[in-house]
Amino acid sequence: MSENRPDILDTEVMFLKGVGPRRAEVLNEMGIFSLLDMLEYRPRRYLDRSELRRIGEVDVDAEATIIGEILSVRLHRRGRRRLVVRVNDTTGVLEATWFNHAEGFSRMFKAGQMVAVSGKVSFYRAWQMVHPDFDILSENREQLNTGQLIPLYPSTQELKKVGLGHVALRRIFHEALKRYGEQIPENLPGDRVKRYKLLSRRETFHQLHFPESREQIEQCWRRLKYEELFFLQLLIALRRHFELQPIAGKKVALAAEKVGEMTRHLPFTLTGAQTRVVEEIRRDMSGGRVMNRLVQGDVGSGKTVVGLLAMRMAIAAGYQAALMAPTEILAQQHYFNIEAFVQASGIRTLLLTGSMKASEKKAAQQAISAGQVDLVVGTHALIQEGVDFSRLGLAVIDEQHRFGVLQRQALISKGGSPHVLVMTATPIPRTLALTIYGDLDVSVIDELPPGRQPVQTHWRTEERLPMVFDFIRDHIGRGEQAYIVYPLIESSEKIDLKAATEHYDYFCKSVFADYRLLLLHGRMSMAEKEQVMGAFKSGKADILVATTVIEVGVDVPNATIMLIEHAERFGLSQLHQLRGRVGRGGRRSHCILSTPPALNEVAQQRMMIMEKTNDGFVIAEEDLRLRGSGEFFGTRQHGLPDLRYADLVSDQKIVQVAREDAFAVVEGDPHLRGVGHQGVRRHFQSRYRERFQLPGIA
Repeated sequence: MSENRPDILDTEVMFLKGVGPRRAEVLNEMGIFSLLDMLEYRPRRYLDRSELRRIGEVDVDAEATIIGEILSVRLHRRGRRRLVVRVNDTTGVLEATWFNHAEGFSRMFKAGQMVAVSGKVSFYRAWQMVHPDFDILSENREQLNTGQLIPLYPSTQELKKVGLGHVALRRIFHEALKRYGEQIPENLPGDRVKRYKLLSRRETFHQLHFPESREQIEQCWRRLKYEELFFLQLLIALRRHFELQPIAGKKVALAAEKVGEMTRHLPFTLTGAQTRVVEEIRRDMSGGRVMNRLVQGDVGSGKTVVGLLAMRMAIAAGYQAALMAPTEILAQQHYFNIEAFVQASGIRTLLLTGSMKASEKKAAQQAISAGQVDLVVGTHALIQEGVDFSRLGLAVIDEQHRFGVLQRQALISKGGSPHVLVMTATPIPRTLALTIYGDLDVSVIDELPPGRQPVQTHWRTEERLPMVFDFIRDHIGRGEQAYIVYPLIESSEKIDLKAATEHYDYFCKSVFADYRLLLLHGRMSMAEKEQVMGAFKSGKADILVATTVIEVGVDVPNATIMLIEHAERFGLSQLHQLRGRVGRGGRRSHCILSTPPALNEVAQQRMMIMEKTNDGFVIAEEDLRLRGSGEFFGTRQHGLPDLRYADLVSDQKIVQVAREDAFAVVEGDPHLRGVGHQGVRRHFQSRYRERFQLPGIA
């Protein structure tokens, strides 16, 4: 088959029978431009009209299909125009009524015709159906609405204005499949279709719109899910093969013994998981190819130390290293911690943030470009114009989900293909990692340092807050500190949530009047935030009232209590991140989730999950199950297609199989020119080629 042969599925929608210019315009506005787009317009549900009912047997509000003879056709023009068609089947009479397009429909019916009408039955003086679907049985035409499973399609006002209800759509689908169906090309490898007993592509579209049975609908969806996931994983496999593997990396040839010597100078012993991940990084950086590795680790698992050792490896090989953090507070904390580790080693460090004076920024930029700095810690300021590295060997990106594709690529471009290490404290379920980070090698730090006690989590309703306040006062009396977290800065009339500013004032004047309080929120300037956090960390305050600005990176070992107000407003992963701000020292710590008494079932499940486990990976799986993949993690920023058929939670097995198949295809035939892959290549070029041009780091 010639590659240049036009795909019949690219036929413009305006050339389909029953569409026309006005309808085509409306469909185009919905993103439907081609025959393929049209055939992929999926039903939202199906009505079962495979069983017929007699008029004498129907029930009010029941869906029914009735066949009978038309007794009369009457178009009422007074008042609201309507068409009433009376149908008799010897057990009774039913009136079918249409208000929309009444005059046009009136010309379609004649007394004496046999007709099938389908819809919801009501009773007012007589049995009635309003706007039923119908088939005229006494004419030589296809029966599209009777005796079968009927798809109902998503509708809009614009579709209705041009007469594209689901009956009209079914006629268009019917004509399209009758004319073009036999020419629809296969786009999956033939051996996979045969191995998994999948429907052909042509049959899939037919069963989607004209299903023969519920079983066939299930087979149709099985095919569509596999196809969608196969091409998504193919995209990832091709990116990995062509964009990442061939790139020569800066060789950091350090022996394992040399790295071991670095770790022995640390003031603590690495966990087994940290040691394993450090060795994976060492092998990557010494292999002659660019490293692209994601390090996942739960809160407090020691990712920063792993990142520091990776940067020391690059510096020992004569390169510069950079660490980019999402906030100035976190960047500053990383900088001071790193300084403490490397001050005796002669490594030259520098902090670069947006709040620095222009003269300080200029001096820092000059030092970086002149090679006078070995290790740079910064925020987005690292990717701004004027920052150029002389020999960047490793880019470390912390809390990477807070950066978009272009921001990460901007840092990477500063150093001419440096090694890349991205880190996250947000555990990511395996199925999601296989899609979002499919072109990265993934390391997991699944072990906490010794001595870390799990945080005790308690769910309490608001009426028990007085006892919670007593609990906080008791622990402050032991010399400990507490966080109280709110989802809003100031009260909103539209949302009845407690606000940080109002409750800070209330606490200062009454509940905690005898204690030292500070307020922290996102609208403060960076200097104000740093001042507040510095004061709290140094013990100059007992309680920090804050918004979620403390979610990432703030490390106060003496803070042992966290009260989260309106905890039902947070996702599980965010609650887990917030909880990770306590328990940083050796004392037992507590996280109290406060909610209103009345919660929906999903919110109750979230609270119980938080009480039950401290395992971030378990929490991430539950969060994905409850919220869905689209909301769990901002997949749009990764340049990945939206999933229309598959679900990363319930379709985990299909994700795994599709990934194995796609990577196997690319390994054996990376240009997709082999036997059985022409359809794969054509479909990929048509639907995914522009995404192949995205930066290699997803």
